[in-house]
Amino acid sequence: MKKASRIILSLLLAALLAACAGTGGSEPVAAETPEQEETGSETEAPPEQDEQAPEDQGEEDDFRIGIVTGSFSQSEDDRRGAEAFQRKYGDDHVTLAIYPDNFIDESETTVGVITGLADDPKMKAIIVNQAVEGTDEAFRRIKEKRPDILCIAGETFDVFDDMSKVADLVVNNDFVSRGYLMIWTAHELGCDTFVHISFPRHLSYETYARRVNIMKAACEEFGMTFAMEEAPDPTTEVGVPGAQEYVTEHVPEWVEKYGKQSAYFCTNDAHTEPLIKGLVKYGGYFIEADLPSPLMGYPGALDLDLTGAAGDFEKITSEVETAIVAAGGAGRFGTWTSSYGFANSAGLAEHARNVLLGESELTDLADITAAYKIYTPETEWNGSNYTNSITGEVFDNIYLVYQDTYIFGDPGRYMGVTKLTVPEQYFTIR
Repeated sequence: MKKASRIILSLLLAALLAACAGTGGSEPVAAETPEQEETGSETEAPPEQDEQAPEDQGEEDDFRIGIVTGSFSQSEDDRRGAEAFQRKYGDDHVTLAIYPDNFIDESETTVGVITGLADDPKMKAIIVNQAVEGTDEAFRRIKEKRPDILCIAGETFDVFDDMSKVADLVVNNDFVSRGYLMIWTAHELGCDTFVHISFPRHLSYETYARRVNIMKAACEEFGMTFAMEEAPDPTTEVGVPGAQEYVTEHVPEWVEKYGKQSAYFCTNDAHTEPLIKGLVKYGGYFIEADLPSPLMGYPGALDLDLTGAAGDFEKITSEVETAIVAAGGAGRFGTWTSSYGFANSAGLAEHARNVLLGESELTDLADITAAYKIYTPETEWNGSNYTNSITGEVFDNIYLVYQDTYIFGDPGRYMGVTKLTVPEQYFTIR
């Protein structure tokens, strides 16, 4: 008799939902399960599965997660990671937004884009990747009116100490360890010079400034020359096209100036493609991007169409490697084999969902990396808490992470940097 009652109740509820759907004004009462999303049909689930589902399951998962990224021109991997998470859970449960390319001059627009997500009463977590200037102010405003919303910053541009006060979690690439490890890798590959390309705005950030000084010290340790070149900031009036054109024009000059055993690094995503393209043609080494990925700069520089490999980073890496070898670049170009930007958007959103469902702890590194590995199964993540180099304070809600460096070749090879011990003195360099 109880089973018959449940069946009648289910039929009545289905009829009510169908009537509401006909008005076009109703939101779904529950997220689709992964099994439902894969089949594309809710009617294929066996009857007993509906009977076993608790009545409050839909309410527990009836929330939205917002992900804010840059545009495709500035941060393609970040955006694609956000889209992958939205495809997995549906746009009824995931809202995407884009901050302006010129976020410096349009700071209020940036703040408005982020805070606007909090107007949705079902919004429970907001991830900003990359967390450009204005993100801390946006989080502060969100917390004032909606303290229940989790605010997560991926790759923050703001001062860590300030961001830690308004963000529930911050995850950045490990600029301390990588500052040393990129120089170590360049030295292992036979480079005698390391060229750092940036502009004043980036060098005003703690992360970039500290990394420069770490790189200088590492070059001195390994007997290498450290050099700096300036390229235009894409957020200024020259825009992305002007900044890229500048790099295109100057790569041959830089290689002529520093020699073909020189390695290059740029702090801006938009500079990466023309830099790689020029180094393939004129010589020089590229260890890895600021936010490494086989998609960062390589497809455009090598004129590759990787649409058929979307989301498959093993295949993407293989196709990029084939093109690099064919162009004569074997042993000179590197990457992380999983996209950091992609993983930050999708992985941090997945982690937020797990936290909201009570399945993970917000500031547990193992839980964070487990969420990353859903989108980067071939990758091992390493990391540690951020320590303020001046005060010595360790922040329990800020993590620095990194992957191993892979050098394209025939065959390619991992450099094993995740197994190296970075000398202690580099962690106190300011």
